[in-house]
Amino acid sequence: MIAGLVLAAGESSRMGSDKATLTYRGRSFLESIVEALEAAGIGRIAVVLGHHAAEIERQVRRGPAQVVVNPDYRLGQTSSLQAGLRGLMAEDLEAVILCLVDHPAVSHQTLCRLVAAFRHSAAPLVIPTYQGRRGHPVLMGRQIFLELLGLEREAGADSVVRKYRAATEFIEVEDEGVVLDVDDPESYRRLTSEPR
Repeated sequence: MIAGLVLAAGESSRMGSDKATLTYRGRSFLESIVEALEAAGIGRIAVVLGHHAAEIERQVRRGPAQVVVNPDYRLGQTSSLQAGLRGLMAEDLEAVILCLVDHPAVSHQTLCRLVAAFRHSAAPLVIPTYQGRRGHPVLMGRQIFLELLGLEREAGADSVVRKYRAATEFIEVEDEGVVLDVDDPESYRRLTSEPR
């Protein structure tokens, strides 16, 4: 089984409002990501919330996704990744597609390509690229879960990603959404005003 893991626990301080509830093409960022995962055939999805968790749960339709609340979200993204992995852990879990709530424009076709690449290669990591730039989401294989769970919270998952760079499969996609990081009002304005 491949599961989806959406990190949406941060304070969105640069944006000034919760990114999970911002709208893109008539749906919230969080709904857009969950729907893309569903459309790609991902049956098990966890959403990690922290800051304003109760308000986001009330405002956002999340379909079948389970919610994992990370009380330690202020310790950084690694703590949310670890909380989500623990929430998803099961014997048949082969990999997770790690999605960030500030990348709402990724297509389900791109997610399908990540899954297909993993099925073909069993690489520990599958990362999309757009015009040579690395993007998100990142598919992470079970073989690196223990290392991710063992990270010091200030370390960051990138330390594990760098370790496995030689074994990583990079997939070039025609989906600009993988590099559209919506982190502040100006990047949100660009996302919503430019045709895609």
